[in-house]
Amino acid sequence: MIGRRTFLGAVAGLAAAPVFAASDRPQAKTSLGQVRGFTEGGLSVFRGIRYGSAERFQSPVAPTPSRDVIDARSYGPSCPQTGLGDLSKSEDCLYLNIWTPEANARARRPVMVYFHGGAYSSGTANSPLLDGRHLAAHGDVVVVTVGHRLNAFGYLYLARLDPRFPDSGNAGQLDLILALRWIRDNIAAFGGDPGKVMVFGQSGGGAKIATLMGTPAAAGLFHRAATMSGQQVTASGPLNATRRARAYMARLRVESVDALLALPAERLVEGLEATDPILGGGVYFGPVLDMKWLTRHPFWPDANPQSNAIPMMLGNTRDETRGFYGPDHPKIVGLDWTNLAERMAPELRIDAHPEWVVAEYRRMFPEHRPEQVFFAATTAGRSWRGQVIEAEERARAGVPGYVYQLDFASPVEPWRGAAHMLDIPLVFGTLDAPGAITGTGAGSRAVSAAVMGAFLAFARTGDPGWRPYTLPERATRIFDASPRTENDPRRWQRELFARFPYIQPGT
Repeated sequence: MIGRRTFLGAVAGLAAAPVFAASDRPQAKTSLGQVRGFTEGGLSVFRGIRYGSAERFQSPVAPTPSRDVIDARSYGPSCPQTGLGDLSKSEDCLYLNIWTPEANARARRPVMVYFHGGAYSSGTANSPLLDGRHLAAHGDVVVVTVGHRLNAFGYLYLARLDPRFPDSGNAGQLDLILALRWIRDNIAAFGGDPGKVMVFGQSGGGAKIATLMGTPAAAGLFHRAATMSGQQVTASGPLNATRRARAYMARLRVESVDALLALPAERLVEGLEATDPILGGGVYFGPVLDMKWLTRHPFWPDANPQSNAIPMMLGNTRDETRGFYGPDHPKIVGLDWTNLAERMAPELRIDAHPEWVVAEYRRMFPEHRPEQVFFAATTAGRSWRGQVIEAEERARAGVPGYVYQLDFASPVEPWRGAAHMLDIPLVFGTLDAPGAITGTGAGSRAVSAAVMGAFLAFARTGDPGWRPYTLPERATRIFDASPRTENDPRRWQRELFARFPYIQPGT
């Protein structure tokens, strides 16, 4: 799977630590105290700045200021999870990283704040794929990547099981809100403009952003939003979230929240192997409609008016689900016309007649092979569908929205096409980072320059450089060897799946 292989390859590159010269130590005064970073490639870099702390399952709080100069030259730990190898992990994971051309309070540069992917259960802000130096240097902006609580530590909904923990189902979101408040109050010391903050994120990071756009406590903390293959139309309901909490606790063989509190973090990670009582597979974690922090769904029944004035960019890749199923995946091995509908049905995540869907694709695309239909249908029905809904709801509200589609196919793993996660190194310019499958040839560099340029323009002005998404035109920027703007690409697939009600998977 591209996500896991890319991610593990990327974090492996963290072993190489920078060498610091005594004179290359920029400093910035913050609410935490004086922080000291290092210089790299002409930039001032600050890693592992604490923006908060939290007790287990509780809301985060601002950290106690320090009288000493705080060393900010090494990444902070990531949230406990599986799959990060030797990377440092701890419940104490509320840290952020900053790349800036200069820690000068008079500079007032646009600020680009990135929330990492991995759904709501995994991932790290410390991957070399997310190194902000290229964006900061090329675009003259301040780049921030944010770590926060994930999985059970950030999204285990316990409010209906124990009233002492009313915030547990959205604790990870509250971490991000606290980080944005820290950025508002401190980013000027790093050369950033607190009145020009753009949040952007891929996959789960995009979903976190879509949720924040409808979270009252996040109002006013950011001024542009860009989601990359990540959307959140509906949030988890409290009843389903409680069922999942019970399934998680049963896996750990505990019957009370007090027993959960007594377990070491490693045991809580083991509980992530619980089977989801609704979807099957691994237990789902995500934001909860708790009627305290989240009081309505982000994009249902419409785009939440709270953030309609914020310009929004929404993107997806043409072959999203090729990032989830490799050629050796059981769903793909031996795939043919006799078993396609059966294998595809649960992956669509909607209640559509699978044999009918296959027949429609074969009628429309008679040259397609079974695996091509599998990936086209699961991408359009599962991964792309939420983005279409969000873009169209904003268009109906008459508010700024810009849509892109990545068609550029990996030259390193051609079978993947334009898979999920491929736009991360293109946006960050980290084409040579461990785990990137974009390649570093002239074609890859040209696409990266176009994608990065659009994100930088959006951060600076709220306009990425093409026509907004309106109905019925549906203008969409296609990023490929020859970037272009098309109206309503994949119209047939959009209309096919618009026939079926859509509920956010997991909610």
